[in-house]
Amino acid sequence: MTDPAQIPPADPADVSGPGFDKTRSPGYLANHMARLFATRLAEAVRPLGLAPAQFMVLLELWEEDGLTQADLVARLDVEQATMAGTLGRMARDGLVTARPHPSDKRARTLHLTERARVLRAPATEAAAEVNRRALGSLSPQKAAEFTDLMGVLIGNLRFRA
Repeated sequence: MTDPAQIPPADPADVSGPGFDKTRSPGYLANHMARLFATRLAEAVRPLGLAPAQFMVLLELWEEDGLTQADLVARLDVEQATMAGTLGRMARDGLVTARPHPSDKRARTLHLTERARVLRAPATEAAAEVNRRALGSLSPQKAAEFTDLMGVLIGNLRFRA
């Protein structure tokens, strides 16, 4: 019988067979963490009349007003239909308006309303508080390293070969 102490740790990249351990799987853990972040963000921005999907769009438009739906789909890695639904709700809620694109007759640019502009500070502060809660047990150096590594993993997965 093999001594368990001599068995090498499971490779988190190996998802086959009985050696798969969800507690060591980056994909499983990232998905679980994303669900928890989404839940906490929803709780934090709900009093502002926002949903997490709307907050994601607002983050992009606060940085660059006048993007197209296609721009947002590409930047946020979401499906076209999902974005269309989110933007429809945002227009209904008075957060964005659409205007004809200046050079592409098929496209429309999306612009923040005054209501959306005034939500920037309270919404980003609410999100920052969720981040502080999640990272609270890490040193500032470990928190920065963790955030940097998440960015690397997103980059690794973003573009399909």
